Amino acid sequence: MADVMDGRGAVRRKGGLRLWLSACWLAVVVVVALLAPWVAPHDPLAQDLFLGRMPPVWMQGAEPGYYLGTDSLGRDVLSRMIHGARIALAVALFAGVITALLGASLGLLAGFMRGWVDLVISRLIDIWMAFPPVLFSILLIAVLGPGLSSIIIAIVVIDWTRFARVVRAEAMAQGAMDYVQSARVAGRGRLGIMLVEVLPNVLPTVIVLLTLEMGIAVIVEAILSFVNLSISTDDPTWGGMISEGRASIHQAWWVLVFPLATLFLTVLAFSQLGEGLKDRFDPVLR
Repeated sequence: MADVMDGRGAVRRKGGLRLWLSACWLAVVVVVALLAPWVAPHDPLAQDLFLGRMPPVWMQGAEPGYYLGTDSLGRDVLSRMIHGARIALAVALFAGVITALLGASLGLLAGFMRGWVDLVISRLIDIWMAFPPVLFSILLIAVLGPGLSSIIIAIVVIDWTRFARVVRAEAMAQGAMDYVQSARVAGRGRLGIMLVEVLPNVLPTVIVLLTLEMGIAVIVEAILSFVNLSISTDDPTWGGMISEGRASIHQAWWVLVFPLATLFLTVLAFSQLGEGLKDRFDPVLR
C-alpha cells in the first residue's frame, strides 16, 4: 500500500514539475509576443544586404545589436522570431478555442442525449475523419486563399472531431453516474443536467485537449508557412523562417536552428502542459 502511495506521489511531483516548466516557457513566449514592438531590437521587415548572414553575437564577425544574427536579406533573426511568436500564438488561441467549443459541444450532445442525436453526430465524425487531414487542410487553404483567418478555419474544420470523440465518450461515462440519476429523480430537465451536472465534470478533459490542440495548431501554421500557404511571405513566421533557413543551412545555420528550436520547445510545452494538467485532474491521483 505504501509503495502504491509513493508511486502516486512520484507521478504527481513529476506532473507538477512538467506543468510548471511548460507554463513558465509559454508565459515567456506570450509576454514576449505581446510586447514584441518594444522588446524586438529591430524592425523584422527591415533589410540591409550589407549585413546579410551575419552570425550570432558570440561568434566571430558578428554585428553588435544582432544577437542571433541575420538572414540572407540582412533581417534580424531575433526580431523576426519575436514577431513570429505573435502569429503562432494567435493561431493557437483562436483555432484552439473555436475548435474546442465546436467539438466539445457536439460531443457533449452526442454523449448525453444519445439516440438519433448521437447517431447523426457519430456518423458525421466518421465521414469527416475519412479525409486525410494534411491534404484536407491544403485543399481548404487553396480554396479560401492564404491568410490568418483561412488557417484558423482550416484547423477548426479538420480538428473538431478530436474533441467530439473524446468528449462524447466522457459524457457517456458521466451520464451513467449516480449523481445524474439523482438529478433526474429530483425532476431536473435533460438540458439542465447536461449543463449543470455533466459539463463541469467533462470540462477538465476539454482543457487538457485544448492545450494539446494549441500545440497542434502551432505545428499546422508552421507547416503551411513552410510551403508558402500561410500569411504573406513578407510577414515573419516560424515556418517561413525555417523554410528560408533550409536553403542556407551551410552558410547561415542560425537562420534555421533558432526558429526551429523555438517551435520545438513551444509545441513541447503545450504538449507537456496538457499532460501535466491531465495528471493534476486525474481523479485517481487526486
